[in-house]
Amino acid sequence: MRAPIGQKIRNLRKARGFSQSGMARSVGISPSYLNLIEANKRDVGGALLQRIAAQMGIPLDELTGDSEQRMIADLTEAFLDPALGGTGLSESDARDLVAAQPQAAAALHALYRRYLDALASAEVYANRLRADPLLAELLHQMLSHITAVRSSAEILNDEADLSEPERQRFGAAISRESRSLSDVAMTLIRQFDREAVSHRSVTPMREVDDLINDEQNYFPALEDAAGELIRNAAVTGQLDETRLVEHLESRFGVRVLRGTSGGDRPGGAGQVHYDADEKVLWFQANTMASTRQFQLARLYGELAAEGVLSALIDDTRLTTADSRRLAYRALSSYLAGAMLMPYEAMYERAEAARYDVDFLAQSFGTSFEQVAHRIVSLKRHGQAGVPFGFLRADPAGRLTKQFPLPGLLLPNAGHACPLWTIYSAFRSPGAVTRQIARFPDGSRYLFIAKTSARRAATYRDQPFYTAIMLACDALEADRTIYGQGLALGDDDMDTLVGPACRLCTRRDCAYRQEEAMPGLDGHKDVRAPFTRDDFERDAAPNRSSTPAPRADGAELGESVK
Repeated sequence: MRAPIGQKIRNLRKARGFSQSGMARSVGISPSYLNLIEANKRDVGGALLQRIAAQMGIPLDELTGDSEQRMIADLTEAFLDPALGGTGLSESDARDLVAAQPQAAAALHALYRRYLDALASAEVYANRLRADPLLAELLHQMLSHITAVRSSAEILNDEADLSEPERQRFGAAISRESRSLSDVAMTLIRQFDREAVSHRSVTPMREVDDLINDEQNYFPALEDAAGELIRNAAVTGQLDETRLVEHLESRFGVRVLRGTSGGDRPGGAGQVHYDADEKVLWFQANTMASTRQFQLARLYGELAAEGVLSALIDDTRLTTADSRRLAYRALSSYLAGAMLMPYEAMYERAEAARYDVDFLAQSFGTSFEQVAHRIVSLKRHGQAGVPFGFLRADPAGRLTKQFPLPGLLLPNAGHACPLWTIYSAFRSPGAVTRQIARFPDGSRYLFIAKTSARRAATYRDQPFYTAIMLACDALEADRTIYGQGLALGDDDMDTLVGPACRLCTRRDCAYRQEEAMPGLDGHKDVRAPFTRDDFERDAAPNRSSTPAPRADGAELGESVK
């Protein structure tokens, strides 16, 4: 999914007074080819896009349209919502709206988010009223108080021969029951409010993601802070575990301990724990060296650059205490990466090694995932690396972290396309897998992935695998070592993929796991030509549609608790 970069090039070219033929000659292409680019009929990236940006004297990221591409992805997903299902709007409409009326697109996106919040609140209220025993009890109390008030009021109204003390007694009862009714109603409302906040459609983590994406995952203040911390530590080479332990103890009085199992860890299970009161940083004995080094650097950064981190989370885009807390941790991780892999050194080595992640991990004494995080943040003007997107998945295929690449539609949660190499990487632990993936809109990306495992502490522990994937535009693939040997110019060798089954418009995909959202490509639905259920039905054509009862009491297809 690409933003209308061509139209932006045309508008900026005209605003600066460049003719189409003159601009084409200056960047080394024909006027007809530039015309196709400006009409969004040809992809542009890599060295050509850099030459165009340099010729017009603007930063490269001003042309790539990062914010526009995220807006297109968000609006496309909004158009798939059943609430907008009858409009017939599609991805092309989202592109056109963002290109022609960016303010209207932003307003529509904001309204859709407000709608999601309102819908989430309504669902919370309905679910709690149906199922929550506390709310059921509060409603019962309200009905009891209303009945008591009504009964006393009817007596006062219907009985004319009541004595004055009796009238005062019933009046006092009405007053007392009314106050109780008001208290119960306020309790109910507060409970609803708390529940609605905790079930907001825009979660704290989504707010953090939006903040990082808005800043293009590049924070100059943290880069500067990392350089200052390195200079203050009087380190001539790279920071390492020994130096970090020494500086934490000498400057902040923090002791670093290592245990043998989760049982001697203060606070319960886990590989790392910091006790702020005791000033003790504890590592489980099986914690890998790269993890220890990174956690040491993060704690050192949190203690030494607290003011910088606090200033960055004082942001109106972070609306809750939870989102600010999560942002603080995410930014302290960014700072740790900048300390262990300083910008200039990382950029120079990455360019020289053609972004060989394993080589860079050995060079800096870090992990594959830590290097992948770092190269995604190489966005400095005049010293920008290859634009990469980042994705992490657990063994169940669930996406657990992402840094989007403009133009590449990533699901906000759940699972991505099962054909992505991030999933095939689990079949070859420790080896890098790669593919050229082509999406339904014709966009092509280089995907590289590798699995890593958390080291088991004892025989009883299960090693836990995660898969890390980096993605770059196929136009940039030749700048990386992973593009070697791939048929970059032959799209017949591409793997045909989509973003996720529910967002994919490939009607003939044999690997579809779920139906697409209605109206995704102008049809009522998009169904797999032959699904797993079809195989099961064909294997037993005479099987009854009603599952036979099992001896353990569970129906076929259900798990036994």
